[in-house]
Amino acid sequence: MDQKQFMSAVSQIAEEKGIPQNQIIETLEMAIAAAYKKDYGKKGQNIKVKFDAKTGEIKVYQVFLVIDKDMLKEEAPVSEEEAEFEKEEEASEDKKIRFNPYKYMMIEEAKKIKKDAKPNDEIQIKLETHTDFGRIAAQTAKQVIIQRLREAEREVIFGEYKDKEGEVVSAIVQRIEGKTVFLDIGRAAGILYPEEQIPGERFFIGQRLRVYILKVDKSPKGAEIILSRAYPKLVSRLFAIEVPEISTGAVQIKSIAREPGSRTKIAVWSEEEGIDPVGSCVGQKGSRVQTVINELSGEKIDIIEWNENMDKYIANALSPAKVLDVEIDGNKRSASVIVPEDQISLAIGQRGQNVRLAAKLTGWKIDVKSEQMIREGKKEKKPAESESIQAGPPNSKSVGGEKKPKKIKKAKTKKLSSAKAMEGKDDHDNKKS
Repeated sequence: MDQKQFMSAVSQIAEEKGIPQNQIIETLEMAIAAAYKKDYGKKGQNIKVKFDAKTGEIKVYQVFLVIDKDMLKEEAPVSEEEAEFEKEEEASEDKKIRFNPYKYMMIEEAKKIKKDAKPNDEIQIKLETHTDFGRIAAQTAKQVIIQRLREAEREVIFGEYKDKEGEVVSAIVQRIEGKTVFLDIGRAAGILYPEEQIPGERFFIGQRLRVYILKVDKSPKGAEIILSRAYPKLVSRLFAIEVPEISTGAVQIKSIAREPGSRTKIAVWSEEEGIDPVGSCVGQKGSRVQTVINELSGEKIDIIEWNENMDKYIANALSPAKVLDVEIDGNKRSASVIVPEDQISLAIGQRGQNVRLAAKLTGWKIDVKSEQMIREGKKEKKPAESESIQAGPPNSKSVGGEKKPKKIKKAKTKKLSSAKAMEGKDDHDNKKS
């Protein structure tokens, strides 16, 4: 083959597989060495090939490891047949080796070739170059090339996606096995396990979506890429794509709390004056946040402004409910929030979702109470006989059906008179008897 055509083929493989050219050249050298050893080498030989990419010249060497007498076992040298079954052993101070004339060279012989040779050095002796190989040798070289290129490609893919951990990529649904979904993410396939899916989300072959690269591990078959659609940082990454202010750092995402498929709360903040962090994320007529919502299959998103003042931050976190007052306990990291009577259900949310997400977002324990509940709590602490207690404003609604003090007094009097009447009746009956 012409040298230009050969290097053109090498360049094409390097571009397609994403493997450096020097790594492909090393693979070719290993393949030629395997073929040479198959046809022309002796059993146990360590053959090394050097290929000049510019001239196309091939040089073959036999590599010997230099040893001294102290490194040898006191045994007879191995024969050519025994060398095939010898285990690979490295020379060391603590480990004796069995002498193999095809792999090792004594220090005395090595100094004749290289004057400054020392134990554990390598001596290379040039061998006759052969370019005509048999069918079996050619097949051996082919297998070496295929295996080494596959291993190199796996390493490249693993390194590429390992660096992409924590990023969002576009994916296409490749196949579905039970509840597990396999997606094509470019040069590799990723796995979307059921626990990393948005609850209730359905997939079909060829569907395009964005996924979060959660983890990349090595496996015998290559890189195992675990994807996620439920991870909270997926939302922040999607906002970074849609909102230029976030990607440039003008707006920062301080915290995020998510219940996949249902609702997400995200706290944003900006140090720069004149930038509205919430407005930047919402976009004109809600265009930016709507794009993220559509990507998450209609998941609701609350965007609130982060505040270093914990009172205001907790009040914002309970949005869309209006908050009247916040009392915080820094030691217990808990907060008592007072809201209007008509906002209590909104503040708590369906099945406590709103207050639960607010607690996750802020990292504080939050107790939500209405004004009426606070007033009733104060009343219960005071004696019922007090004449100064009032039932409350006429327009206020009584929670729990509490009775006025006057009615309570009447009830007590009535019960007391009934008790006295019964006592009188018993005395009368005793007298008769």
